[in-house]
Amino acid sequence: MIKTVIFDLDGLLMDTESGYFNAYVDLMAKYGKIFTLETYIERYIGGTALNNAVLMVEDYGLPISADEMFHYVVDSDQKRVDKGIPAKKGARELLDYLKENGYQCVIASSSLPERARQMLKGNDMEEYFSVEVFGPDVKHSKPAPDIFLKAAEKSNTDVSECLVLEDSRLGIEASHAAGIKVICIPDLAMPDEAHKKMTEAVLEDLSQVIDYLKKQA
Repeated sequence: MIKTVIFDLDGLLMDTESGYFNAYVDLMAKYGKIFTLETYIERYIGGTALNNAVLMVEDYGLPISADEMFHYVVDSDQKRVDKGIPAKKGARELLDYLKENGYQCVIASSSLPERARQMLKGNDMEEYFSVEVFGPDVKHSKPAPDIFLKAAEKSNTDVSECLVLEDSRLGIEASHAAGIKVICIPDLAMPDEAHKKMTEAVLEDLSQVIDYLKKQA
């Protein structure tokens, strides 16, 4: 029986991934590089901004440091966050259902705490989450299982009683490695067949998780 629902943030709860992608496109263009959505999905989506910066500087031979790229992307993202990031479709409906039916809600994001809380506050969603786990809280980022194992630990819930909600392939791999059931709500791309097999379901929006949970009760 599911007792705790663990939410990813970027691309799952908040509509941020297209903004990240556009920031990468703009920066690459300054150095004459073409950065495609397909490449972003295949190699980088779901990773931390710092890890992505390290990979991209190496992959594209950029004449800047990973630290410089990281700060460019973070500054670009913060400007969008300051303007307000909308929640994804079905988010409020699902959170209300979980609260009314006694589920524990956890936010597990590679984001920095201040950024994540700013987005949650901007959408009046802080009250729903009793436990938070962020990038600095774990040693290894996705696809390592650390963040989801930490979420289960902090919520005092066995992994068998948790459910992860994710949008990215790296997130699916991380939850699968943690031994936690995962539902994918795709953002920029559908999971491939190999990743679909790791999930409980692939749904169109967050509100559809309600029907899944009703069948598990």
